[in-house]
Amino acid sequence: MIKKPFLPLVVFLIISSACKSKSAEQLRNLEKTGNPTTTGSVERLSPKMDDIIPPGELPEIIAGGFEWSEGPVWLPDQDILLFSDIPNNSVFQWSEKDSLKLYLKPAGYTDTVARGGETGSNGLLLDKKGQLVLCQHGDRRIAQMDAPLGSPAARYITLADKWQGKRFNSPNDAVMNSQGEIFFTDPAYGMEQGFQDPKREIKFTGVFRLTTDGKVALLTDKLTAPNGIAFSPDESKLYIANSGNPALWMEYGIKKDGSLNEGNVFYELTDKDKQDPGGPDGLKVRADGIIFATGPGGVWILSPEGIHLGTIKTGQATSNCALDEEGKYLYMTADMYLMRIRLK
Repeated sequence: MIKKPFLPLVVFLIISSACKSKSAEQLRNLEKTGNPTTTGSVERLSPKMDDIIPPGELPEIIAGGFEWSEGPVWLPDQDILLFSDIPNNSVFQWSEKDSLKLYLKPAGYTDTVARGGETGSNGLLLDKKGQLVLCQHGDRRIAQMDAPLGSPAARYITLADKWQGKRFNSPNDAVMNSQGEIFFTDPAYGMEQGFQDPKREIKFTGVFRLTTDGKVALLTDKLTAPNGIAFSPDESKLYIANSGNPALWMEYGIKKDGSLNEGNVFYELTDKDKQDPGGPDGLKVRADGIIFATGPGGVWILSPEGIHLGTIKTGQATSNCALDEEGKYLYMTADMYLMRIRLK
């Protein structure tokens, strides 16, 4: 999660106001007609883009009215998408059949003591048993919902909340490997005072691995704000977005014991790249190795070799994305909206 733009504030406000005004009109049309409304554009920097997104396809707004949408995950057995609305401490569900519904609340902060900051859940994933796992900002932990997917309830089992006896900052995004281990990032976006919060017990922002026997291992403490995280299709590499300075995506080799090598810069944003709102945040990797990474302007599409093929321009600061089971659509959480685009 990262809401701060990589733009001078005045410029960003002008652009953001214009985009929100246009999108608000499109959202009213969606509410009136019940039909998705197109928005944005697709930037094609390589002919390979036509093999990823058919020519003429545009992002669709399919739901809206959120404070800051994040962490989408597709539930294949239910044919629904779940995603977080972090400031509202909620998880919503969307489906073709039933459109939008509240799925879970509270989702990330369960204490009765009022607090500020970004309290809700962020990244969501399914474990190997098909149970929902949440990165909970407010409760500062990785937790499992203690209820079936079809009968959600705000009951949670803590999977991990500490490293070496110190509480996490605010687990942000996570991915699970084929062995059932959870790799997750821990910046401080969910703390009441962010990275300057005096309640921080871990003074760095780390990437961790939660093993199947409940042990937590530090993988790296070298990133200023680790954010989105995903494996390559064969799980030999780990991609991590750094939404701090420098703004980039890293690529790490995964050793046999689950630790990481030193890693290398997969793609670093230039000053020109940063002119659009948003920055490196959530990412997903398709079975063919194509990487969908939220960044300035929308969702960047990167080849396995780190070549920028094009960008899905949403017109909003875009936080994360998810693929459905068949890879037919890419779903995107973009500020107050839920969007999708048809893939080839």
